[in-house]
Amino acid sequence: MTTLDVRVLDDATLEEPQASPVAPERAREPLLRRALAAPGLVLSWIVVGTVIAWAFVPGLFTSKSPYDSDIDASFAPPSLAHPFGADRLGRDLLARVIHGTSTTLSATLLAVLVGLIVGSVIGLLSGFIGGRTDAIVMRFVDVLLAIPGLLLAMTVVTALGYGTLEVAFAVGITAIAAFARVMRSEVLKVARSEYVEAAYGSGASFGRVVFRHVLPNSRAAVFSLAALECGSAILAVAALGFLGYGAPPPQPEWGLAVSEGRDYLATYPWIAIFPGIVIAAVVLATNRISKTWGE
Repeated sequence: MTTLDVRVLDDATLEEPQASPVAPERAREPLLRRALAAPGLVLSWIVVGTVIAWAFVPGLFTSKSPYDSDIDASFAPPSLAHPFGADRLGRDLLARVIHGTSTTLSATLLAVLVGLIVGSVIGLLSGFIGGRTDAIVMRFVDVLLAIPGLLLAMTVVTALGYGTLEVAFAVGITAIAAFARVMRSEVLKVARSEYVEAAYGSGASFGRVVFRHVLPNSRAAVFSLAALECGSAILAVAALGFLGYGAPPPQPEWGLAVSEGRDYLATYPWIAIFPGIVIAAVVLATNRISKTWGE
């Protein structure tokens, strides 16, 4: 190698760009500063965390039973003894809301799981197989999307019967179409990728290509939709409970709590207002978190 060649190699080595720092500047920011930059997100996590704690350890937040009646406390306004007030039977509303959290959230999670699993499988197979199968399946999905979700859920729960489990399955069925659409759109993009064609060229089977290459690269958008559907499922479960399709009295449940106070809005509004505020706060918080998750 000549002297000129060595000089050229040395110059090329010196001109190589330096690697950028591994940790972004945002990761080095103090946690408090990042929290102050997004107070709405922090508040949303606090709301969701509190509600999850209500579901698992309700005894830490109230010592009262959601079933005990006290006629002397009937229609009691909000106070230190009853922060949310009391209903017509003298039952503590805060206790009923806290103990009803597990019923509402369990139905919500089951509904989202039903929609996620069934819809993802339908969208995955429809998008990957394509052809006439895809056309038929998507027309069926279009029909589901054309029906209002609450109306479809009411129809399904009427056929299945009343109860929390039936409501969860009904709400989950209404979410299948949305998950199928999102999964299909992701699969169509991934299926045209070079690594999928290379996997087929190397002799990989249909199942291996689908579950090893297509599914892992298509699930991110579906998981983001699952986070968003949590808020919609909570609202749907509460709405069906309000209409009388969910948990039967005297079992505590958010939608039922609002329903029990609708006849007293003019005289004792807190019976329906406070459970309604809890529902609205949780739905808004989950939507805010899912929006950040999807970014």
